[in-house]
Amino acid sequence: MRSSFRIYIAIFYTTFGIYLSGCKNEAKVATNRDQPGDVHDEGKGQEKGHGHEMEESGVELTDAQYKVAGIEIGKVEQKELGSVLSVNGVLDVPPQNLVTISAKMGGYVKKSELLQGMRVKKGQLIAVLENEQYIQLQQDYLENKSKLDYLTLEYERQKELNLENVNSKKVLQQAQAEYKTTRARVQGLEQRLAMINIYPKNLENGNISRTANLYAPIDGYVTDVHVNVGSFVNPTDVMFEIIDTRHMHVELMVFEKDISKIREKQKVRYTLPNEGGRERTATVYLIGRKIAADKTVRVHAHMDSEDPKLLPGMYVKASIETGITKVNSLPEGAIVQSEGKTFIFIYKGKRMEENITMHDFEMEEVKTGVSDNRFVEITFPEVFESNGNIVTNGAFTLLGQKKNSEGGEEGHAH
Repeated sequence: MRSSFRIYIAIFYTTFGIYLSGCKNEAKVATNRDQPGDVHDEGKGQEKGHGHEMEESGVELTDAQYKVAGIEIGKVEQKELGSVLSVNGVLDVPPQNLVTISAKMGGYVKKSELLQGMRVKKGQLIAVLENEQYIQLQQDYLENKSKLDYLTLEYERQKELNLENVNSKKVLQQAQAEYKTTRARVQGLEQRLAMINIYPKNLENGNISRTANLYAPIDGYVTDVHVNVGSFVNPTDVMFEIIDTRHMHVELMVFEKDISKIREKQKVRYTLPNEGGRERTATVYLIGRKIAADKTVRVHAHMDSEDPKLLPGMYVKASIETGITKVNSLPEGAIVQSEGKTFIFIYKGKRMEENITMHDFEMEEVKTGVSDNRFVEITFPEVFESNGNIVTNGAFTLLGQKKNSEGGEEGHAH
């Protein structure tokens, strides 16, 4: 019984001693925290009520690490940076560079070797059509041409007789009317034949053809083929589409609220999705005067460098440089990305820990804007008050240190 009582007393005093020791330690820590200059020499690192926040966003470096990292401290500067407007658009060609080809009089397709993607030259034969109307048209021309030759001679003869008072004026007028009517008919038939690429010189010997040729009106590439050999086409049917990719331009869609920022000769930088971020440039040439149903206005920009490999209809992402403005900015080396957010580091000062100089930093989330000449526009949270001690170089090193320390803590926890 006495043995059990002794064991109980021993446990009680041991527990009470541990409790007193803990209280003394807490009091000592509290006393040390209240003494100025022992934690942060500059007195900027610790703020009441933010101890937990500092633990989550804080980073510390030894004096040796600080020097190796090449940390540079600076402040926000007012810089004149180029403002940009982000827009979407497509590659397009001028209307005169996109041609649809139809048969002016219709007919059956007798011959065509065109395929999509083929390169054609202006004046190249692209199809042969066949139609009995071609025969009738040539026949009418030859008959009226022969009649015109006769009426021309008759009219000249009647003019001479009239001068000699041999015939009446009425006979001369009748000969003149028949001559002019037939001449107009012949001229009309010549134009109709020219529309199907049949010319009078080819008919001088009476060689009537039942076919008509179609020729490429421009240089370019065949983008669409809507016919095949043996099919009948009407004058309204589109047979082929040919596009000339030279003088291609960038067609941008700018929202109505932003159109007042756009001016001619502004620089445009654009990228295509399949080029891995390769940047191309263009210059604003024309600004549309109509607002589309989606509240956008078309802006036409000429490419600074043409590329025959590009195709109309390709989607582009673009930035229009709309002007120069003075904004809060930091060097690019001050900004880091982590988990889809943007951060900078604030230098909180230095302190001594076991005779080692330690440098403390705190990570602060910010918003970025335009960038130009290695500087980036910065927007701080409303509650943020900068003391000017911003890390302008070496932020990536601090981010790496923070991630390493987080990994180490997680490993220890597990």
